Amino acid sequence: MFRELYNYREMLKTNVKKEIRGKYKASFLGVLWSFMNPLLQVLVYAIVFPYMLRNTGDDYIIYLVTGIIPWTFFLNVMNDCVGCVKNNAGIIKKVYFPREILPISSAVSGLVNFFISCLIILFFCAIFHVSLSWQILFVPLLAIIEGMLALGLGMALGAMDAYVQDLEYLVNFILNMAFYGCPIIYRLDMFSAGSKIVQLISYNPLTIIMNGYRGAFLYHTSLTFNEYLYIFGISLAALIIGWTIFNKLKKGFAEQF
Repeated sequence: MFRELYNYREMLKTNVKKEIRGKYKASFLGVLWSFMNPLLQVLVYAIVFPYMLRNTGDDYIIYLVTGIIPWTFFLNVMNDCVGCVKNNAGIIKKVYFPREILPISSAVSGLVNFFISCLIILFFCAIFHVSLSWQILFVPLLAIIEGMLALGLGMALGAMDAYVQDLEYLVNFILNMAFYGCPIIYRLDMFSAGSKIVQLISYNPLTIIMNGYRGAFLYHTSLTFNEYLYIFGISLAALIIGWTIFNKLKKGFAEQF
């Protein structure tokens, strides 16, 4: 499998470039939408939620940015992976290539866009006089772990979507619900410390990943070794399971379209 991917590495590179360049190719602002989308989201939440939530804190803008941009990365990789088989039905029916290239290129292009979007976080840190620390070095590691999690889930769901094509609508609904299952626009300390909802949200691997980003950019802290071990173990398990499901179902992709 890895030998096949290596043999088709040029196709993988081409596909990644196509994903990065082609996403906003027909739009007037082009790649600037990679910056505009999270910025507009931050603007809306920064205006609305301080009036709805109590004790948002003086650093709420940075708190929002360091939650929305990583979430956007996860959301984009998931959506692109879920639709990658159906969106490439034409080439799947005509040409042989390792089908894994499709979700992998979506994940890699999403990772590149995320690192570009991190410039927005640095921009806001500069505006609000938040200094940088050495903990920022953990950001690439967190991004890779998050990308593994999104890729694993996306591969499994993308493979199943080729057979059950209504699945993508269910995935969109679940992702919309999952947005509120992570402390992106709210803080966990708004709830009672011993409540079950806090415990449930705290075990969410995305919650720990978000905490890692905020520690790196905002609080100058880093996750513990056990926390890294926890999120890496879940992401690796998701990737292995997703890869296995994709490998089992890919043989029938061409017959589904």
